[in-house]
Amino acid sequence: MEKQALDIGIVISTTGSYGAIGQSICAGAQLAMDEVNTDPATPFKLRAVMKDPGGVTTAYSDAVQSLIVDQKLTHILGCYTSSSRKEVLPLFEKYDALLWYPSHYEGFETSDNVIYTGAAPNQHIVPLARHLLNHHGNRGWLVGSNYIWAWENNRILREALMDSGGAVLGERYFPVGETDLGLLAEQIVRDRPDFVFNTLIGDSCYTFFRLLRAAAEAAGIDQPAELPIASCSLSEAELPLIGDAAAGHLSSSVYFSTIKSQENARFTASWEQRFGHLGHACADAEAAYIAIHMLAGSIARAGSVAFADVRAASRGLKFSAPQGLVTIDPENLHCCMRPRIGRSTSAGTFDILYEERGPVRPDPYLVWASATQSDTRLGPDHLRVVP
Repeated sequence: MEKQALDIGIVISTTGSYGAIGQSICAGAQLAMDEVNTDPATPFKLRAVMKDPGGVTTAYSDAVQSLIVDQKLTHILGCYTSSSRKEVLPLFEKYDALLWYPSHYEGFETSDNVIYTGAAPNQHIVPLARHLLNHHGNRGWLVGSNYIWAWENNRILREALMDSGGAVLGERYFPVGETDLGLLAEQIVRDRPDFVFNTLIGDSCYTFFRLLRAAAEAAGIDQPAELPIASCSLSEAELPLIGDAAAGHLSSSVYFSTIKSQENARFTASWEQRFGHLGHACADAEAAYIAIHMLAGSIARAGSVAFADVRAASRGLKFSAPQGLVTIDPENLHCCMRPRIGRSTSAGTFDILYEERGPVRPDPYLVWASATQSDTRLGPDHLRVVP
């Protein structure tokens, strides 16, 4: 008997300033759909209905409205930036639809209409802040794209520096896609911070990395060693776009393509065969891969595609992902994930420097305290060195 086809919306910008990441997200979703559709135990198959907003925030609303209202879809994997997520969230809440959000983000949000399969702030910015304070210093320069992702992450890092007796030597924001950043790079080199925290995205990010490397070299500075750039979003999909300046940067993530596990070996082999032209597999691709598998698992558990049924079935659902075991938290619909910190290489991958001992429960509002403060606060370094 032929399997029932279930249409799933995908609203991802595969063109525009951050189109490279969008292409990787769609590739990760496609790999998962292929696995779901070829699994004989799955009584249905998933079919993607694609929309490309081109990186234009206001275009996301039209795309989502078309899928939910005109095509009557209930489940959509979508958005990379927080500005696009904020743009469409009222539509999901109005029409009782579920957004599967495949991206790390700044937190300070929960919605019963969103399943968050990317890292929450206690799973990326907090471990990175701890690493920077312990290994590089407490004098930072903060630069980002002018939207909520950068504002909130910079606020968290700023508070960490202040609490440690450190200082923010400078803080600047630029429109998404801005590439006139030469004077900024020169100013940062003159100020000589202990590190630069980067929340630029897309073309702005890639240009800045090249310009800072060039300005540092002109001043006789070994930029990766003496003026490291740290990010919570830099991934394998972007390293080829940085060019000769791609190696030596820090990134905090729950997934790197170099993770040693059976699940990741299988995932990366499939990735290289199908999508190797996009670079190595990255965290955003894996988050989309997780989202599609979790969606299929929730539908199978619920025996229904209805919004409330699938949402209820998703709570506590587990999946053996390439990064390790991932669980949807039954209270806040974010995922339990394992934080890691990597350093980029000239091969387009990351050497893993540190990782938590196991998955960390998501804390989107950074409100939980524990005896060790290892999950949400900037106490002693509880990350372990990877042998």
